[in-house]
Amino acid sequence: MSTSSARSLTSLTSVTSDSSVQAPERLLVIAPNWIGDAVMAQPLLRLLKQQYPAHAIDVLAAAWVAPVLRAMAEVDTVQETPFKHGALQLRERWRYARQLRQRHYVAAYILPNTLKFALIPWLAGIPRRIGYKGESRYGVINVMHHDDPVSPRAMVPFYAALAAEPAPHIAMTCARPSLIVSESHIVATYMQLGLSRERPLICFAPGAEFGNAKRWPAAHFAKLAAQIAVTYPATQIVLLGSPKDSPVCDEIKSLSLSVLSIHQLAGKTSLDQAIALIASASAVVSNDSGLLHIASALNRPVIALYGPTDPDHAPPFSDIAYSLSLRLNCAPCKQRECPLGHQDCMQKMTTEMVYHPISAIMSSHQKSH
Repeated sequence: MSTSSARSLTSLTSVTSDSSVQAPERLLVIAPNWIGDAVMAQPLLRLLKQQYPAHAIDVLAAAWVAPVLRAMAEVDTVQETPFKHGALQLRERWRYARQLRQRHYVAAYILPNTLKFALIPWLAGIPRRIGYKGESRYGVINVMHHDDPVSPRAMVPFYAALAAEPAPHIAMTCARPSLIVSESHIVATYMQLGLSRERPLICFAPGAEFGNAKRWPAAHFAKLAAQIAVTYPATQIVLLGSPKDSPVCDEIKSLSLSVLSIHQLAGKTSLDQAIALIASASAVVSNDSGLLHIASALNRPVIALYGPTDPDHAPPFSDIAYSLSLRLNCAPCKQRECPLGHQDCMQKMTTEMVYHPISAIMSSHQKSH
C-alpha cells in the first residue's frame, strides 16, 4: 500500500530517461466529499483492483477526506483537490484538467453527483467517464448509471455498481469497507496525545456534520461516560470530532467532571490521529457520522446511534455492531433539524440502551485479556 502524502499534481507527473520502462495504466477515482461516503466507496476500489490488477488507482479527494483514502490498500496516489467547497471555479478546473492529461488515465469514476466534478475528467480528455446521471451530466459522463428512485441502493452497493456495466438492477456481492492502520502509527499517536496504550480506550463521536438532528444529547453522553467510569475505571474515554464539534464535546466534558479519564480531543487531533485512535478502540459510540463508518471499516466494535437517518441505508459492518434506532413513526425524516421541534428520536434513546451493549463488549474484552 502506498502511504505517500498528498503532493502537488505537477510533482506527481514523473519523467524517466529510460524509455523502455512502461508506466502502468491509470484509473482515476473522484472521491465523495463526505468522510462516511468515502469510506463506503472502498469496496468499489477493491473491485476495480480485482478487475484491473496491473492498473494504478489514483484518487482525487478533498483535503479533509484524503487521510481516509490513504488508509485504503488499493490506492496508489491521493491527490488533494485545490477547489473551494461548493464553488464552480471553472477556470481552475480547466487548468487542473490540463495537468491531469499528463497522467494518461484510461478511465475515470466520478462518485460525486455534481456537474463540477464531472467536468474535470471530461476537460482532461479521459476517454471513459463513469458515473451516475446526477446533475444533468449527459455528455460529460459517457458511461451513465441510474439508481432506482423508488428503491435506491444502500451506499456500498451504490458505489460498487460503478465497477459493472450500467443495468437497472445489478446483483452483486460487495465486500465490506476496509481500512488499514499500522501499529507504529497507533503507538506514535498515543504518545503524541498522552494516552496509555496499556489501558482500554473507548471513543465517543458526538458530532454530526450533516446537522444537529443527528446528535445524541450531550447530557446522555456524559451520563454514559460516568457509568463506564464506575464499572470500568481503567478505561480511557476520548471525545473525537472536527473543530465544529468542539462545543458539544466541551459540554460533555464539563458535564463529566467526575470522570477523570475523559479526554476532550475534538478539534485537537488530525483525522489521521483520530483514525489511529479508533483503530485501537475497545468500542466506539457514534452518531451516524463519518467517524462511525471509519470505525466500521476498521472492524472495531461499534454502537451506532440513528435518529433522523435510516439505519438500513448506511449500517456499520463490524463483526460486533449494534445499530440503535427507536424507529419512530416520524423517522427517518432525513432532516438537518427536527421538523417537529422535539428530536424524540435521539432524546428518548436512553443511556441505558447504549450502556447495555457497551457492557457486553467490555466484559468480552476483559475475558479475552
